[in-house]
Formats: sequence, structure tokens, C-alpha cells
Amino acid sequence: MSYSTAGPSRTVTLDDVRGAQKMLSGVARVTAMEGSRHLSQMVGAPVHLKCENLQRTGSFKLRGAYVRIAGLLPEERAAGVVAASAGNHAQGVALASSLLGVHATVFMPKGAPLPKVSATREYGAEVRLYGQVVDETLAAAEEYAAATGAVFIHPFDHPDIIAGQGTVGLEILEQCPEVRTIVVGVGGGGLVAGIAVAVKALRPDVRIVGVQAEGSAAYPPSLAAGHPVSVPHPATMADGIKVGRPGDVPFGLVRDLVDEVRTVSEDQLSAALLLCLERAKLVVEPAGASPVAALLGDPHAFEGPVVAVLSGGNVDPVLLQRVLRHGMAAQGRYLAVRLRLTDRPGALATLLGVLSVVDANVLDVSHVRTDPRLGLTEAEVELHLETKGPEHCAEVNQALRDAGYTVMG
Repeated sequence: MSYSTAGPSRTVTLDDVRGAQKMLSGVARVTAMEGSRHLSQMVGAPVHLKCENLQRTGSFKLRGAYVRIAGLLPEERAAGVVAASAGNHAQGVALASSLLGVHATVFMPKGAPLPKVSATREYGAEVRLYGQVVDETLAAAEEYAAATGAVFIHPFDHPDIIAGQGTVGLEILEQCPEVRTIVVGVGGGGLVAGIAVAVKALRPDVRIVGVQAEGSAAYPPSLAAGHPVSVPHPATMADGIKVGRPGDVPFGLVRDLVDEVRTVSEDQLSAALLLCLERAKLVVEPAGASPVAALLGDPHAFEGPVVAVLSGGNVDPVLLQRVLRHGMAAQGRYLAVRLRLTDRPGALATLLGVLSVVDANVLDVSHVRTDPRLGLTEAEVELHLETKGPEHCAEVNQALRDAGYTVMG
């Protein structure tokens, strides 16, 4: 699904982005741009991946955080800074503060992935775990700022943050001057707004496409209403773009400068993450894979050359495992089946023999003998299989039925 955008209001300029680029020299990496043969074949034009997943701290967030904190007055730096985040912004603020010699306190939800909490501490921030969701964490950080005088560093709703993120756009134009379309994941809107400011000022012909997860897409209704509106209960695996309301500052820029905002499903996000890992050999978090998901969902909608911004690579290993299985299942490469068999010696070996004949790779076997639903001589088996695609899945199910098994799921 896609939505057109249009309107007036600018709070960040090309000069701001260029100033941020100078400030970030030697701090943020000029990240690589990699071509994707697989995506290029699908789209019918060259597709390049802008690898912000390889940025310091694993995402683009360092850019904006550093520019924002570096712009503070001496007395503001002395008071320290505070932020709220479940991951990427937390790490960006932590490293930026450490590099600038500013004390940082970062509030994170109690359920934040342990690797992200550990990384934030290792970058030098004081971490406080508070609340179950980011909204509660955000409120705690704002209360802390009011009580202590620490400067609150918003993840996207500030001109300095947007100017810092906009340096990604300048790098894209330098690395791929022939670009025609730039595809960017969108949460609060800081990254896409910054890229749009830089790119539209220099190349107004380049099309900027934002991408949101369907369950957390606040921009489409906001653009329709003409002002930021909230999504009551945002839900998506892509926590990096799981934002319930657009920022006031980026909203105006997105409305003015971004050509289109698309939405993608959870299945498309899973498939995109799997593609990045298998084809591009890049570890990308679901939010970072959202531009690739948009290309997979409607490959002929994008004029090439296309640059897809892989905004981050900080994926929780447990989530990565789940997402990869989900992505494989969506492609027909992972099959779970449940069936009953007679509980006698050799019954399981016979079943596995049937699967061996059709070349299904058994990943996991769960064997249940004691359950009120089962007869005295019955056992229930659940099998997780690696398969070669939808046709192979159908072949496996048919082979089981032909062997006399009743497949329940």
C-alpha cells in the first residue's frame, strides 16, 4: 500500500546538513554501498544497499546524537544528557557522549534485549531500566531531565538530530550520483527527513520513498490528516521503526519533501531480513531491512538506480532466530507437521524413513506419549523440517498421507 505526500514548512537546510557532515568527520564512518545482483534482477535496474548497519554502534543513530550533543552550550554539557530508547538511539547517545566527555543517563525498558543494554553501558552511559514499554521509559527520562537539568536528547524530533541523519543523503549522492530512487525505513521520521533535505536540495529529481511496518504506520494517517496523529498500539517485530506518532519537526519535512510512504507486512520484513543475510551476507535488523521488504513487495514500482538504506544491524539473536524461521516458512523452506502414530518400537524410525525418501531435512522432533487426548497405544510427534520451497512442502505432506499418516498441522 502506498500514500502520496505534499505540503510546506522547513526547519532544516542543506547548510545544516553540510555543517553536520564536517562535524562528523572522523567520528561517523562513511559506510559502504554494496550492489545487490539479486535485487537488481528483481527490480530490473541497479539496486545498491547503503550499509548503515556497519556504522559505529550498528546504526545511523550516532550521526544525529553526536551533532545534537556537540551543539550544546558548555553549561548544558556540564549538566549531562538523558535519553530514552530500547536500543539504537541509546547506543548512539552513549558513544557520542563518551566521545564528547559528557555524562549520559539512558533509560531503557525492563524488557530491552540484554545485548543492547550491555552495549549501551560499554559505550559509557549510565543505564536505568524503567517501564515495560518505551512510552513509560520516555516519560521517566523527561521527568529525570526536569528534576536534574540534564538535556533530553530526543531520538528524532530535533533539527540537529535531523541534520546529522541527513549526512547519509550526502554520502548516497557522492557514492551513487546516478541514483533515481532512495528507499528509507521510517519510524519517527528523523532519518528520512534528513536524507530528503539533503537530496532534494541537490537533486530534486530523485524520488524519496519512506517505508513503515503495517502495524506501526503512523505516517499515512498523519499525512492524510495534515498533522501528526498517534497509532494507539503500534505492533511490529521491527522495533527500530516501532513509533506510535511522527515527530513534529520531521513530519513537516516528510510532508514537504518525501514523495511517498509505503507499508510492508511482517512476512515481507522476515523475507527481507533473510535475503540480506543469505544473498548480501549482511546482518540487518528488521527495521533496517524494511526498504528491502518494500522492494520485494512491489519490485517494479521503483525507478533505478535504487539505493535502499539498511539503517541498522542491532538485532537480538533470539529475535533473529525467530525471524529467520518465519522468513523460511513464508518461502516454503521450513515446514512444521504434527501427526499421530502407533507407539511401538521402530515407529519413529519408519516415519523418518518416509521423510528421508522425499529429501526433507529434519531439524527438530518432539515426541509426546502422555496426553489425555491420546489413546493408550498412540504417540503424537511434531516435526520441524527444512524444505526446498512450496512444491517440496506439498510433496512431503503427500508422501506422509500416502504412507498412511494423518497430518494434523
